[in-house]
Amino acid sequence: MNSFGTLFKVQIFGESHGDCVGVLIDGCPAGLPIQQAHFVDDMERRKGGKQKGTTPRQEDDIPFFKTGVFNDTTTGAPLMLMFENNNTRSGDYEKQRAVPRPGHADFTAHQKFGGFEDYRGGGHFSGRLTAGLVGAGVVAKKILKGIDVNARILSIGGETDLEKGLQNAIDQKDSVGGIVECVVKGLPVGLGEHFFNSVESLISHAVFAIPAIRGIEFGTGFAAAKMFGVEHNDAIIDATGKTKTNHAGGVVGGYTNGNDLVFRIAVKPTSSTPKLQHTLNWETNEQEDFSVKGRHDLCIALRVPVVLEAVTAIVLADLMMIDQRIPRVIHH
Repeated sequence: MNSFGTLFKVQIFGESHGDCVGVLIDGCPAGLPIQQAHFVDDMERRKGGKQKGTTPRQEDDIPFFKTGVFNDTTTGAPLMLMFENNNTRSGDYEKQRAVPRPGHADFTAHQKFGGFEDYRGGGHFSGRLTAGLVGAGVVAKKILKGIDVNARILSIGGETDLEKGLQNAIDQKDSVGGIVECVVKGLPVGLGEHFFNSVESLISHAVFAIPAIRGIEFGTGFAAAKMFGVEHNDAIIDATGKTKTNHAGGVVGGYTNGNDLVFRIAVKPTSSTPKLQHTLNWETNEQEDFSVKGRHDLCIALRVPVVLEAVTAIVLADLMMIDQRIPRVIHH
């Protein structure tokens, strides 16, 4: 549900238009230096309103440490980070209560929770909750010493010219999706477990917690289905496990093999689009024309890279702790 992880365990909470969103991290090592300033860069990357194609809604996204920090250092107790919601316009959603947005969780959440769900801004099903994931990612990155996690947008709307892909959507007055790639450098050999807890399994599990994700592939991915074995197999060069190619994306048998971990995700177009659509009015039980009002991202993919880095770092920090490569106490 809202929790993920084994030793480095995260639990997200909050609603888009509630008082706050945030994350509780259980298992965070003691002795980790932590201040609000450490979160600025990644939280700024996640924000909307500062780049074309993102929602004009802006929040300060300053983390408030409610537990687990003393004298600017983690204590080893559960670490709670809270981000306030101050810039909301809930009235936009009251007007469209009876007409669930196609492609959004409005209808399924209403059926699941009998109408008691918080529908403002998507409630608990909003991308706003990724603020907590990014916060946890900042902590996870701090304990992954020597490991670099970096994600970037490869294409928007099928265009590798990102500006062109975005402009196409603007011209159409519609939303658009994209492809985001993540590369992790510096991983040791042997992280992960076979079958259900393979590196790919755990990363995929975490990745699909990011709203709007529709697919994932590691290494060569689906293109591998068109290759011959001798072409796809990565020849091992030396005793460190370095390979001549990296079609496997850095994972073999569910374990990291010492090469770069490489994977890509598909991000769907934002379901909240100003384009005229048809949907069911559950009060009249009839279909009607419908246009989404409010402040929304034209292209969610623009804000996904830092969220993708965060969930990847969370998974890897957990695996490192399971493999006893990260101590419970960080010594300076």
